[in-house]
Amino acid sequence: LKLNEMNACNETTSQVIEQLSDEFTYNHLKKRINELKSNPDIPTDSETIGIIYWLANSNYEIKFHTEYGISERVLFPSSTNESSGIEDARFVHFFDEDGESTYYATYTAYNGFSILPQMIKTKDFITFKIITLNGKAIQNKGMALFPRKINGKYAMLSRQDGENNHIMFSDSLYFWQESTIIQEPKLPWEFVQIGNCGSPVETDEGWLVLTHGVGPMRQYCISAILLDLENPQKIIGRLNEPLITPREGEREGYVPNVVYTCGSLIHNSKLIIPYAMSDIASGIATVEVSELISCMR
Repeated sequence: LKLNEMNACNETTSQVIEQLSDEFTYNHLKKRINELKSNPDIPTDSETIGIIYWLANSNYEIKFHTEYGISERVLFPSSTNESSGIEDARFVHFFDEDGESTYYATYTAYNGFSILPQMIKTKDFITFKIITLNGKAIQNKGMALFPRKINGKYAMLSRQDGENNHIMFSDSLYFWQESTIIQEPKLPWEFVQIGNCGSPVETDEGWLVLTHGVGPMRQYCISAILLDLENPQKIIGRLNEPLITPREGEREGYVPNVVYTCGSLIHNSKLIIPYAMSDIASGIATVEVSELISCMR
């Protein structure tokens, strides 16, 4: 499917894929491609071969030694599509319907020219699998997975159009075909664009979602909305003003006038928000969950 999205489904692709099993290693793929290239009776398209290798290199596994502390386990760019950055990872602790849990993170792979939405998967923070996301709806940045299925489907926030908050549902964690707009910019501090700031946090009142809004002078602020638990396409509450705005000492940096976060968690009735300031420093903000929700309309 991903090869089809990249306009790389042709005779060369068929010659490569049809001789491989449903599950194969990178070495199996490389061996098959070398067999084709060495056979003068079978024409191969070099551009297609390059795309196949590019996609294969985008899916990989990293394993750390168990004696390394968690702060020593750093994921550096490993493939060419992320050579200029592994950006905006939105981690979530996901629980399957059988109670089994996995940590996922959506992130943006950037090579200096184009982006590729990717996903990190780990159960122990020792072994990490990097997987490409697929489908017509996998466009742009800022995807955030819900921590559990909703009505039997995976759910994810997104921003396909670069301006509005969307939501997607899928039977597969790695394939997403359709999205629906759930929030548009309305207020002055978010007129340019809005987006999510990480995976929704489940509360008794609804799904608490931190958002960001971009307003005049490209100022980024952090705010929040509340989604219905069983129908998260429905917004049941929102702040009419930012929760966090750049203070005087936070405005100057590599990307000025910005506060930004990629996730939050609830601890002892408080929402803990680690956030970055203009790409130069980071800090932590806290707010009582009940107080935050009571301010929504």
